[in-house]
Amino acid sequence: MTDEPCPRVLLLGFTIGDDLFRHIVARDVVMPTQTHTFAWALVESIRAAGCPVRLLSAAPASTFPRNRQIRFRPGRFEQNGVQGELLGFVNLLGVKHLTRFVAAVRTGSRMLRTGGDNVLLIHGVHTPFLWFGALVAWRRSARVVPVLTDPPGVILPDDGLIVRALRRLDHALVRMALRRCSGVVVLTAALAEDFAPSVPRLVMEGICNPPLEASAFGRPGHLVVGPPSSADRGAAAASREVVYAGGLTRAYGVDRLVEAFRGMDDPDLRLFLFGRGELEEWLRTQAESDPRIAAPELLDRGALVQRLARASVLVNPRPVDQSFVRYSFPSKLIEYLSTGVPVVTTRLPGIPPDYDPYLRFAESDTADGLREALLRVLAMPREEWATLGSAGAAFVRQTRGPAAQGQRIRSFLAGLAAASSGRLHLSKQKRELPLHPLGRR
Repeated sequence: MTDEPCPRVLLLGFTIGDDLFRHIVARDVVMPTQTHTFAWALVESIRAAGCPVRLLSAAPASTFPRNRQIRFRPGRFEQNGVQGELLGFVNLLGVKHLTRFVAAVRTGSRMLRTGGDNVLLIHGVHTPFLWFGALVAWRRSARVVPVLTDPPGVILPDDGLIVRALRRLDHALVRMALRRCSGVVVLTAALAEDFAPSVPRLVMEGICNPPLEASAFGRPGHLVVGPPSSADRGAAAASREVVYAGGLTRAYGVDRLVEAFRGMDDPDLRLFLFGRGELEEWLRTQAESDPRIAAPELLDRGALVQRLARASVLVNPRPVDQSFVRYSFPSKLIEYLSTGVPVVTTRLPGIPPDYDPYLRFAESDTADGLREALLRVLAMPREEWATLGSAGAAFVRQTRGPAAQGQRIRSFLAGLAAASSGRLHLSKQKRELPLHPLGRR
């Protein structure tokens, strides 16, 4: 631990209890698993650095009718020893943003006033929360630091004219709010360069925080942080399973992965896809025509991590030519690597260079490129396969674990506090300079 001052953090975002999360997943067309996973990993990192943290959260529900629940009630919750308050809101287009902003101002102002928090950390690019942060920054109630995981105002192909206009407005409002913040934590440098260019930044692409209930190569209820045993590595290497977990969409390259797999003629190979998305019915059709392809399945995170650890190769097939890719780091890469299984991925620009020795890259993001990379890993001698997987697991656990990332966050926040104190000191000195006889300083 360092001598840097320890900030008291109020985390505003979507960090909710597991029970409420399961309730939302069961009823929503979108599966906010990565949001939930990253949110709690962020909490654990802050706590690992010795900093107190409290939560102010909204349920990460899609706008009606994608989620049929219209009214979300406020309340209090506790999980893993962390206290939190839920914001109430009305889940209708437009009204949702307004009611979340009003709830954040009312509850957040009270929590900052009574709790002694000196940092407001905002998880996500959500306009109501960022503009509450801008208000806090104007009042100087706390240092405001958003954690940007996505670009603002991304327009989707099925958005209508009204939604597109609202997204453009949202984009502009986010940029205005970010200029008022003390600093930003970003998944990729491009997010800061394009949306908060004049604000101090910390680039932190993710956090390795395997679930306690089911970690790689472990038994339920045990967290395994070391390399897998020889028997475990041998069992996974012999499985001949290609596994993908995430959104089952064309945007994530799932259709290209299936095409790549179907071009591999080994009858002992199996393809498993875990998640939810637009391609679910199409994937069931593919499974019916090729018995080597399993029908898509949705698993909770603990069961999923155990399932990933039994694979012989994990794959991230995301295409590289999409506009949002430069702002993106697929969090699944950290979760994949933590299992000790070799990982094949496309060459996304948001992947830091220090990951290169532990990944196997597809030379192109086409079906042919993915197929060639998968075949290279599947052809590895067992010892080489095991060494690569173990090295990747050690790398992310040691350098991207909660202790390492939490210390980086603490140092960054302490630096912002020092810079703020320095500016206030200079401003005070300037005000106290004696006047020149002619009235000039």
